[in-house]
Parts: sequence; C-alpha cells; structure tokens
Amino acid sequence: MVGRNPFAALMAMDDATWARHANPWSVWTRVPLLAAFALTLYLRGPLGAWLWPILGLLMLWTIVNPRAFAPPASTDNWASQGVLGERLWLNRKVVPIPRHHARWAMGLSLASASCLLPLAWGLYALDPWATAFGALGGSALKLWFVDRMVWLYQDMEDAARGAASSLDKG
Repeated sequence: MVGRNPFAALMAMDDATWARHANPWSVWTRVPLLAAFALTLYLRGPLGAWLWPILGLLMLWTIVNPRAFAPPASTDNWASQGVLGERLWLNRKVVPIPRHHARWAMGLSLASASCLLPLAWGLYALDPWATAFGALGGSALKLWFVDRMVWLYQDMEDAARGAASSLDKG
C-alpha cells in the first residue's frame, strides 16, 4: 500500500511489518525512545564506555520494535488506528488525503522536528532544561501527530479499510 517513502524504506517496513507495528504494544514501547536516547546522550560523561552499548541497544530496539509484536487481534484502538493513519499519510501521493489533514500532519511534523534544535543544544551544552524541552516537546508533538493520524484513518475509512482488513485477519 505504501509507495516509495524514504523513511519506510530505511526501516524496511513491508506490509507484514506494518501489521505487526499496528500492535498497541509496539506503539507504546516506542513512545519513550526519544527521551531514552536524549537521557543516554545527556549522561554520556557518567556512563563512560557504557554509552556505546546502551546506544546500540536503543538503535537495535528502534529497528526491531515494529517487528517484535504479533499483529493486533483488532485495530479498534487508538494506537493501531494511528499506525494505519500513518500508512495513509505516507501513501498520500497514491491516494490523496483531505487537505486539512495534510496541513496538520505537515505542521506537526515540522514542529516536532524543530524540537531537535533545543535538544541538540541541550545535549551539546549539557543544559538539562533545553534537553528536556527538546525531548519531551518532540515526543508530545509526535503523539499529537499520531492523534491526527487516527483522525485521518477514521475520516478515510474506505481507503483505510484495505490496510486494516489484512491486519484484522491476523
């Protein structure tokens, strides 16, 4: 369903992987990843040589997470519908989405990305407030983005039904 999206390609997200990622456990165990990366990098001095194995495990979990859980028994939940909505968003060049959803999704993506600036500064300067603002702001805006993806999924039920039906069959 999803066209050639560079982010999906980077994560090697095929239909089976997306089906597994729609499991709420996959969604909720990804939420703290940005904060975990930020905390690990912020504590690089005290962690010393442990920094690299911890970063390696976080990177590994980032890649493994969408594949770690079985497809959900039902997609009648917020997390699953957020993932299905994200698939619609990524496929918007093939199946157009309503303009208001596209504007919100792009705006929230840019706002979330802008949180990387204070995060990067905070990590460089070891400023706890900038680090926390960047990590928590980025995470909060990502959750808002997922909420908009639920709304997109619900508004485009017919287009989304194809993505959900393969997941609901398990």
